[in-house]
Amino acid sequence: MKNKNLTLPIIIVSVAVPLAVAFLILVPSVKVNFGFNTSILPLFHAILNATTAILLVASLYFIKNKQVQAHKIANLIAVGLSAIFLVSYVIYHASNPSTIYGDLNHDGHLDDAEKAAAGSLRYVYYFILTSHILLSGIIIPFVLFTLQRAFNEKWDKHRKLAKITWPLWLYVAVTGVIVYMMVSEYY
Repeated sequence: MKNKNLTLPIIIVSVAVPLAVAFLILVPSVKVNFGFNTSILPLFHAILNATTAILLVASLYFIKNKQVQAHKIANLIAVGLSAIFLVSYVIYHASNPSTIYGDLNHDGHLDDAEKAAAGSLRYVYYFILTSHILLSGIIIPFVLFTLQRAFNEKWDKHRKLAKITWPLWLYVAVTGVIVYMMVSEYY
């Protein structure tokens, strides 16, 4: 992979993944039966996000302490977990309707009583969810280009981009856990 220009594949993946996810979420009539119970996947996603966040913090610690090999391993595992998350997330949303915050009776709609019960916390949830979703799509090319620069040993460019990538990726991982914790009672 060293010295290969992967710009076009990175752009293709960075566009295709968010479009595929948006399609699965926005077109609720398209649901697939994978032959197994996918209802446990949101918890699995939260575990993957939490582990990724821990790895990202460890990665920063390692590089600050000049433990380059540990930094590399932590980041590669984080990328691997993110890829597993993405596949699992697509499977979940391809086989389940979206969960609505506050939908106590699980009918897919919020009535006035459910809105009142959810209260203003609903707005906090949707703010966190929206920022999480937007940055989830944005972070893909950042992670891939940062990784490419490391593999190509373009350390100055890698460091410069990592200073943007790291906090965005950490935010996405942490808010993924927060979103799960906030909406889990409505699954």
